[in-house]
Amino acid sequence: MDEVNVVTLKDVKLKNPIMVEGLPGVGHVGKLVADHIVEELKAEKIIEVYSQHFPPQVLVMDDGTVRLVKNEIYAHKAMKGEKHDLLLLVGDYQSATSMGHYVLASTFLDIAEQYGVKRIYTLGGYGIGQLVEAPSVICAVNDIRMADEMRSYGAEFKENEPGGGIVGISGLLLGLAEVKGIEAACLMGVTSGYLVDPKSAQEVLKVLSDAIGIEVDMKPLEDRAIEMEKIMARLKEMEEAQTDVPGSFMGGDDDLRYIR
Repeated sequence: MDEVNVVTLKDVKLKNPIMVEGLPGVGHVGKLVADHIVEELKAEKIIEVYSQHFPPQVLVMDDGTVRLVKNEIYAHKAMKGEKHDLLLLVGDYQSATSMGHYVLASTFLDIAEQYGVKRIYTLGGYGIGQLVEAPSVICAVNDIRMADEMRSYGAEFKENEPGGGIVGISGLLLGLAEVKGIEAACLMGVTSGYLVDPKSAQEVLKVLSDAIGIEVDMKPLEDRAIEMEKIMARLKEMEEAQTDVPGSFMGGDDDLRYIR
C-alpha cells in the first residue's frame, strides 16, 4: 500500500459543491452529524481513501469477514430548494500520526479542488471536561468575512476559545484550505468529552443545516440524545458525589478540555 491510496468508485459532476468533514473525534460529534446527513440524504459513495497513517488494524464485520480501515467521500446532488451539491467526508478513524494528518488533509483538499469546492465545513466536539446542560456551538473560521454569517446561523465566537487550538483534521483543514484560497469554518459542539454526545451533535446539525441550506430529519439524533441524557443524569449524580474528593474522576484539578 502507498502512503495514501485514493480509489474513485464513480465519476460525478457537481455544481457549486460544499465539502463537509465529519471524522471521529471528541464525543463523536462530527461523525454523528456527517453520518446522519449521509443516511438521511441517501448520499452516494464515490471515493474510498486508504492510508498507512490509519491505525494498524482491520475491522471485523458481522459475518466474520474483515476490511481495511478507510475514509470515504459521499456525494449528494442538490434537490429542489437546495443551493449546493455536497461532498461528505466520513470514515473509521483520523490519522494515527502527526505527519499523516498533513498528508491526508492535503489529499482531501486536492479532492475538494478537483470538484471545484469553494467552501468547507469541518465538524467536531469541544470537550470541556464537565457535563453540559445546554450544548452550544462554537465556531472558528479561516476568513474573518465568514464570522457574521456564521453568527446568523447560531454559532458563537468566544475570545480565547478553544484555548488549546483545534487539533486534528478539523483544524488542519481550515489552515491548509486558507493557503489554497478555500474559505472554511469549523463548527464545534460543546460537550463533556467523556461519551458519545448526540445532543451536542443535534446542535451542530441545526447550525450546519442552516449554513448549507438542507433539511434533514432530526428524530434519530433526538432519540439517541434522550437515551444519552439518562446516562448523563447518572454521571451528574456521580460528579456531585465526588466534587470534594481530591483527584477524583470528575472533580480533579486537571484541565480536560480539548478538541479534535
